[in-house]
Amino acid sequence: MAVWVLCALGWGAVLAGLRNGVHGAARGPSLFAHAITPAGVVLTFSLLGFGSLYATIALAAEWWALLLVTGFRPKRLLVTGGLGRLAAWAAVTVLGTWTATRLVFQV
Repeated sequence: MAVWVLCALGWGAVLAGLRNGVHGAARGPSLFAHAITPAGVVLTFSLLGFGSLYATIALAAEWWALLLVTGFRPKRLLVTGGLGRLAAWAAVTVLGTWTATRLVFQV
């Protein structure tokens, strides 16, 4: 249950950051892509044979890593220096996913 709550809170925080930070022509597509991400990821994990819990852990780690790396402003990935933040986002996501998976499944 905690994983689902963390995932939902992370999704909502990123949504708020996108709504407040992205303006102009990029706003609509970024909000649409963010809105369909959970369903797409859960469906993909299900088709690959993993359950939705794995997808939820990955999504929660991804969104909280994004918020951590960008300082709760996802638009920072698009500005100068965004490539370094993108690399940091990927690294923090991998670490967060690995850690959360080990905690949930006690591997």
